[in-house]
Amino acid sequence: MTSSILLTGGTGTLGRLVVPLLRDAGRTVRVLSRHGHEPGDGVEYVTGDLLKDEGIGPAVDGAETVLHLAGGPKGDDEATRNLVRAASRAGVRHLVYISVIGADRVPLGYFRSKLGAERAVAGSGLPWTTLRAAQFHDLVLNVVRQMARLPVIPVPGGLRFQPVDAREVAARLVELTLGEPSGLVPDLAGPKVYGMAELSGGYLRARGGRRLTVPVRIPGKAGRAYRAGENLSLEGAAVGRRTWEDFLAERVARKR
Repeated sequence: MTSSILLTGGTGTLGRLVVPLLRDAGRTVRVLSRHGHEPGDGVEYVTGDLLKDEGIGPAVDGAETVLHLAGGPKGDDEATRNLVRAASRAGVRHLVYISVIGADRVPLGYFRSKLGAERAVAGSGLPWTTLRAAQFHDLVLNVVRQMARLPVIPVPGGLRFQPVDAREVAARLVELTLGEPSGLVPDLAGPKVYGMAELSGGYLRARGGRRLTVPVRIPGKAGRAYRAGENLSLEGAAVGRRTWEDFLAERVARKR
């Protein structure tokens, strides 16, 4: 008999990739979602809200493993603490969490919230695994697409990214979920580091457009952290294969 897996964030960008991989591995999957869904393709949906601490108990009941992918611009630490309490009461045997590279180094609210969530997982008393990943290609695409709508594109100096393909992150998470609890595992980043000018320029070339650019400076502690590369993982990280150019060729260039 295979163990059941509860998935939070199962309807998001990453979750939609993880669910079929878990099903292909023969696992029973339950998804916690804020909105109701009809069951399908062997997946059960349970309605609940992590941040409001609603419906979590029934969701974790009977689950041996919890894969926590749900996240937002703020409140991830509180939502994770609510999940941890319910998972502890239910006797979950493995809690897996997806975080972000730089959670312990970049002085912004989003990163602090992710670090708080990491600490809630590590301090839960449950066997756990946490993977820190770089920004997904999909997120970077949304950013540069919005910037490309401006007549002049601002280019923050010193701001660099290692965008990683969401499918590669999904595959790694499934591997970790089906394996033994491993604590904080090596980061997962993309194969290349890009400045914002390179990311924007690649997008514009892929769609056959041009824009003027203007350099800007990110002020304060956050600016210093980004210029120091605190959001990057240059040593000891696992590295994906798909580059930003590969992603654009698939998602942007073919739609021209």
